[in-house]
Amino acid sequence: MNSPALIESLFLRLLGLTYLCAFGSLWPQILGLAGSHGIVPVANTLNAMRAQLGNGAFLDAPSLFWFNASDHAITLCCALGCVAALLMLCGLFSRPAAAACFVLYLSLVSTGQPFTSFQWDALLLESGFLALFVGAPWLVWAYRFLLFRLMFESGVVKLASHDPNWRNLHALRFHFLTQPLPTPLAYYAYHAPAWLLDSLTTATLAIELIAPFLLFCPKRARYIGVSLLMLFQVAIILTGNYAFFNLLTLALCLWGLDDATFEPLARFLRRQFPARLELKSPQARTVMNIAVSALVAMGVLQIAEQFIPGFPAVGMGGLESFELVNSYGLFAVMTTTRPEIVIEGSDDQVNWKEYSFRYKPGNLHRGLPLVAPYQPRLDWQMWFAALGTYQGNTWVGSLMYRLLLGDASVVALLNPPPFPKPPHYLRALVYDYDFTSLAERARSGAVWQ
Repeated sequence: MNSPALIESLFLRLLGLTYLCAFGSLWPQILGLAGSHGIVPVANTLNAMRAQLGNGAFLDAPSLFWFNASDHAITLCCALGCVAALLMLCGLFSRPAAAACFVLYLSLVSTGQPFTSFQWDALLLESGFLALFVGAPWLVWAYRFLLFRLMFESGVVKLASHDPNWRNLHALRFHFLTQPLPTPLAYYAYHAPAWLLDSLTTATLAIELIAPFLLFCPKRARYIGVSLLMLFQVAIILTGNYAFFNLLTLALCLWGLDDATFEPLARFLRRQFPARLELKSPQARTVMNIAVSALVAMGVLQIAEQFIPGFPAVGMGGLESFELVNSYGLFAVMTTTRPEIVIEGSDDQVNWKEYSFRYKPGNLHRGLPLVAPYQPRLDWQMWFAALGTYQGNTWVGSLMYRLLLGDASVVALLNPPPFPKPPHYLRALVYDYDFTSLAERARSGAVWQ
């Protein structure tokens, strides 16, 4: 089976759009997160790794920043990534542009943790690496198998975690409240009848556990599976801000369709420069198919290690840090409460004023945001920190230190501070947040309590 030309062309353009969202989202945030005066400076991270691991540190964090980790280099990486992504989006030099995007984004992801350790970062790198093999006859199966792993593993981990709220089908009674950044529609979904929420939980598990298998079935069943997966992603987009994850997943769903579906777009999709590499040489097709098959085989082993008890750990020979094959599974355990960290500053330890984040819950009357595919990574990470301890989230201390210094790149990640100059003291309080009732919101206008 040859790789479908029209789907391949459309996917590359959507992959370029996804890369553009990823680089463009990081660009205004990266100095505050990982610059020289950021929360977790890249240069400090690399220096510590070099001191501990020596020359082997590059394999643990493959990045161009080993050569130059200055603020200029970090922002240039984001800018060049946007340019390469635009080339992909326009169908220009797609393979070289995809290679550039992969190397540049891997450089950011491998050194920007904890702010670049999300599953969609790994998914983008895995999808982007496969894009280097455009024209390979078996590429369609590799992408279908990647989509299968993404969705099926997400379903299995929910049951394998033994979380009672997935097993009793109550998970969505909490999800719309407790997810990191709810959308305006999530407020109303949370207040839906319990029977409807439990039915949607059942549908979620059914789609994640059954629909992926339809990707390998004949056309009619395959199209049903793809339709369910795409409908599922649209529902997530409406109720949650998950960066570019849903856009990329929808793009992966295209590989479950046939070229005939996109024949009306054929004239546009065939406009590529240089023209699509057909790999007419038998040797080139063989080499490409071997590479694609090796990646699929690693994916099979990854599933086996994760879900078969006693299966020997095979590993990837030190390639894990290159994000070529990853494990997936969102919301394996459903949180049932919503703790929120509130940072306050004071000059006298008597009068305290709150620092306001741009998107995460804080002000009780502020409406819910709709920001995807942009990802406010500090706001997201504050959600994880609230669920953990300060010992396990040492970067929060660095955040507060930078706020005390008034470092402009970090302060810019939040709303304007409530002080003309940095305060002398900071403290972090933890509150339990909940949605107000429909009646209370109508009376007071408050979204949270």
